[in-house]
Parts: sequence; C-alpha cells; structure tokens
Amino acid sequence: MSTVDRAVVNIALVYPMQGPAGMFGPTCELCARLAVEEINAAGGVLGRELRLVPVDGGARPERVAAEVEALVTMGAVDGVTGWHISSVRQAVAPRVAHLVPYVYTALYEGGERTEGVFMTSETPADQLLPAMRLLARERRIRRWYVVGNDYVWPRHTARKAQRYAVECGGRVCGEAYLALGTHDYRAVLRRIEQSGADAVVMLLVGSDAVRFNRAFARAGLDARCLRLSTLMDENMLLASGARATGGLYSTAGFFAGLVTQENLDFHGRYAHRFGVEAPPLGSLGESCYEGVRLLAALIGQARSLDVRAIGASAESVSYEGPRGRLWLRDRHLRQRIYLAQADALDFNVVAELTS
Repeated sequence: MSTVDRAVVNIALVYPMQGPAGMFGPTCELCARLAVEEINAAGGVLGRELRLVPVDGGARPERVAAEVEALVTMGAVDGVTGWHISSVRQAVAPRVAHLVPYVYTALYEGGERTEGVFMTSETPADQLLPAMRLLARERRIRRWYVVGNDYVWPRHTARKAQRYAVECGGRVCGEAYLALGTHDYRAVLRRIEQSGADAVVMLLVGSDAVRFNRAFARAGLDARCLRLSTLMDENMLLASGARATGGLYSTAGFFAGLVTQENLDFHGRYAHRFGVEAPPLGSLGESCYEGVRLLAALIGQARSLDVRAIGASAESVSYEGPRGRLWLRDRHLRQRIYLAQADALDFNVVAELTS
C-alpha cells in the first residue's frame, strides 16, 4: 500500500549528473523545474501539484533502470521523463512503460515503439538527412566520415548516414566508434585526414564532443573539413572554445538564438527565474522543459494517470512551447528542425530543414 501523497503528481526526472553528458545536466534540471513551476502556477495536473524526483541518468543503464523501476513499483512516481542516452532508455522502457507514462526527450536513432513511451526528440530522418542534403548541395560535400561513441545511438544513426550519403550523391568513406569518456583522438584524426573526407558526422556526447572539437582544430582539420553534429548545444559550444568551432554545424529543433516570440518569451522567463548567470539554454536542456510539458499535456488530455488511457488519447495532444506549436503523431512530437552554423561561441540558424 503506497503512502505517497495523492495530492501530488510525482515525476521522475532522469537526467545526467555525471559522465560525458553531465556538462549540460544543470540546464536539463533548471528547464524541467521551470516547466513544473509554470504548470503548478496554472493549477497543476488534474488539480494536483506536480513535483520532480531527480534520478541520475548518467549512471550505468542497468543502475538507472533499477532505480526508476523501484520508484515506479513503490508508487513513488506517476511518470518518467528526461534527457538520457539511448542505452539508458532501452534499459528503462521495458521495466516501466507499461506501468506509467514515459516521455523521452533526447534526440535518438528512431524506431522506438514501446507502448507507453512518448518522444519529444529529433530523429535522423527529420534531422540528419535534410542537413546532409543541404550541405551536399550548398557546400559540395561528397565524402563523409562518421565519428561516434560506441553504443546504440551512434551506431544505428551511422547506418542511416551511410544511406543518406548515397542519396545525397556521396558516400561514407570511414567510421570510428570510441568509448564514452575517450580523451585521445589522435588516431581517428589521422584516419580522417588520410580518408580525404569533406565532412565529419559527429555522433559524440557532451564532453567527448568538446575534446574532439579541440583536437580537430589543433590538428588543422577545421580548415578543410566540415563537422555536422546532431548533438551539439550551446553549453558544448562554450566548452569547446571559439578556436575550435570553425566549420561546425549543428541540427536540432531548438537553438538559443532562434528569433521567435516563443523563444524570446522562454529566455525571459528562464533568466527571470534563475538569473543571468544560469547555465546557457540549448536544445538538450530545453528538451526537458518539453518533456515535462508533454507529460502534463498527456495526463491532462486523458484526465487520468492510467498509461492505457493516456495512450488512447495521445494522438489528439498538442501544446505551445518554446519550439512553437507541437503535436503528437505516432507518439513522436512533430516540430520544426533547423540547421545552425557555429560563429565562435554562438549558433547562427542558417536554414529551416522541416516545417
């Protein structure tokens, strides 16, 4: 029998507090907190206060899954959301998605079909393919080299990148997969140089991508080879340093520099609540705001915490957020995707890839 306060809806916020992704964990937490405070100020969820229960998503996948499962089994949480890598999602989803709604906010490799799992995130077909197509056309990129961490998201995305490269009139001329936490990139940089690649598809997480950017620039490869990342936010750009960001592109559904009314309003609320010294906004942290908002919208539409009722009414869910009007189709949020180019420590949006 649960002793949990039934006047409260508790949500497990699974975000990285350690490891390569830990560098943008603080932004994930603050964005989720902002969403909760705004929802509660508007009356909460089902007339109840929303609260977050933090879980370290940067730990080993099995450890994260065991902690989340214990919270769900004890009745301590009524839902799960947050940014964490795909190997964590794959461990968590089978254990809890049939019991409580689970909103996953990280960009990922696509193909998630587990009942009870809902995605705010970008997928390669909407994010990587149009970016590669545009760069192939505008920058005459033909030879792509893939560098990723060695787990499910980079490897599955790389398979799609191989197909996309051919569709864009080129090919992938090499691949390298590196353990999370890699520090030495000399060997892979030599292979990139020897391959004659025009561009690198970067599928590296957090501080790994930062170290790669610095090493890439030190090796002088930035003068002749572009980089395209699907996981590069403003925190990672700042950590890389202005000298390491030449020729670097990123594709995502949100950039801090987007000039839209929704984004300007979001920046204002974030700065007012947490101060101008708060961690920089970026797509990865902002996704946790979206995760909380989507979870609240799903529960509100179903008028229930029951995951089956939520699934039955999910296709009619939509809401306004920092990314504009978003709506669910096949349990994925449909949204605009952008391509941005790094300009020292800022991203300049250069194209809208989908609409």
